[in-house]
Amino acid sequence: MKSIKKILENFDPMEDKYISREFQSYGIYLSEQLDDYKHRGLYIKLAQTTHRSILEKALSYVSDSSAKNKGALFMWKLQELTKTKSKALNSK
Repeated sequence: MKSIKKILENFDPMEDKYISREFQSYGIYLSEQLDDYKHRGLYIKLAQTTHRSILEKALSYVSDSSAKNKGALFMWKLQELTKTKSKALNSK
């Protein structure tokens, strides 16, 4: 997985003129890793609103699998992780 530092070093403002924030870059990175470039807006929104650790856990789960539809598996795992997190917060 590329670090944020590497992503920002490779950022070219003339070529990537529509990507001006770090979360946008991470959303594009997610869509490329999941082979789901059609839904890149969804991944940008998730990168903006969801905690990065949850996204990285879901991405590592999907990258270890050999699923045909990685985007759907990612969304399922993301839903499971957020349910577990909310249950842990409610039980305290």
